[in-house]
Amino acid sequence: MERIAAERTDLTGADIARLRNLVAAWDILADLSLADLVLWLPTWNEGGFVAAALVRPTTAPTTVPDDIVGSFVPRGRRGDLDQALGSMGPTATAVALRGVDGRPIAVVARTAAVRTGGLLDEVYLDLAEVFFAMLAEGTFPPATPVVSSDGPRVGDGLLRLDDSGLVVLASPNATSAFRRLGLATALVGSDIARTAARLVHRPGPVDEAVTLVMGGRVAGDVEIGNSSGSLMARSWPLRRAGRSVGALVLVRDVTEVRTRERALLSKDAALREVHHRVKNNLQTVSSLLRLQSRRVSAPEAQAALAEAGRRVASIAAVHDILAVEPGATVSVDQVLSRLVSLANDLAPGHSRDRTPPRIVVESTVGDVSTDVAGPMAMAVSELLANAVEHAKAQRISARAYRESSGDWCVEVCDDGMGMPDIPVPGLGMQIVTMLIEEDLHGAVQWAENPGGGTCAKVRIPHTSGRDS
Repeated sequence: MERIAAERTDLTGADIARLRNLVAAWDILADLSLADLVLWLPTWNEGGFVAAALVRPTTAPTTVPDDIVGSFVPRGRRGDLDQALGSMGPTATAVALRGVDGRPIAVVARTAAVRTGGLLDEVYLDLAEVFFAMLAEGTFPPATPVVSSDGPRVGDGLLRLDDSGLVVLASPNATSAFRRLGLATALVGSDIARTAARLVHRPGPVDEAVTLVMGGRVAGDVEIGNSSGSLMARSWPLRRAGRSVGALVLVRDVTEVRTRERALLSKDAALREVHHRVKNNLQTVSSLLRLQSRRVSAPEAQAALAEAGRRVASIAAVHDILAVEPGATVSVDQVLSRLVSLANDLAPGHSRDRTPPRIVVESTVGDVSTDVAGPMAMAVSELLANAVEHAKAQRISARAYRESSGDWCVEVCDDGMGMPDIPVPGLGMQIVTMLIEEDLHGAVQWAENPGGGTCAKVRIPHTSGRDS
């Protein structure tokens, strides 16, 4: 709508803001009038009208099956549009909308299917005439909308209030929604604001928004609930010729929605607690393994226990990084930075013949799926640990990047001793190969670093997981 208005009309920014407010709230007009509504804007050269927006009712079948937004109608082709725009008064099928300076800026046209009609339909149509009169007078929608886009619609439940806030009509769906909250008395004739306040069952003063919205004194959304259920309400004060003629309150039973939301929150809290305990337990196991390595005298046993402790610590760090929702994405930059920090923590300390290597990291990959990041992080952790512990390197680099094919790569290079002519695959190399080739269907390449040392390149196809 805004693009069409900017390209094909001479409407001002304030006029477009007025139309934006209308389109945000006009579903109630479509539902009450049991009709499709089309917003027609006069073109800048006064040659005709362009359709800028369309809304279909939820209370009746549509008469506009095709999307006509963007279509043009020349002057003289639609008499209802010409008449509404010229007279500035509502016709049987069209209403002109005024801008901030009082000049006509748009026409809302309605087309409805033929219906036999019932009592509720008659109520809808009577309320529709009130709303269209407010639209012509410029009192609908409010200049500052206070309603959300996911509020209740007419078919969800409807209450018609009089000037004093008493219910004069309640639809069956509205009655059922209040019964869900525990209301045993009749809705018709009740002061709905006081009734809603009693149903909340909360200690302390009642939220003023509940009484204002439910009483129909302000336009807005509010939610009320108790242990039995939850209800969302949207209020529209009604005015004619400058005076109040009551209000319309739409309600929707959202008990099941809120129940599912609470269940999800409880599940998330439990999952976070599980992740926290798993990480702590892994760190405890790693500490116990390192402690045990110091208590044994055999060098081979010390090395094996220390190596096992390091791998468990790596698993704990990777688990902490990836402890997010399944299918979510994580930043490769953060993953590599955390792995480098872990490698530094586990690097051999200063000695007369050895200084801990300097590890640098560079990444231009962005975010990847946790399905990919998990095996990748474990493989890179093994490569970093191998470079730190066995290469006797002074500098180690970890670089992640995307290739032109869309595949992305991680290179871990060092300036250490280099690989033997006939490398013997150890446990670390076997772990890397299994994670990359079997889990991610990628490839691992080993080569000499041009500056001396070893360079391991991991290539992961872009079809692995759902990396983005």
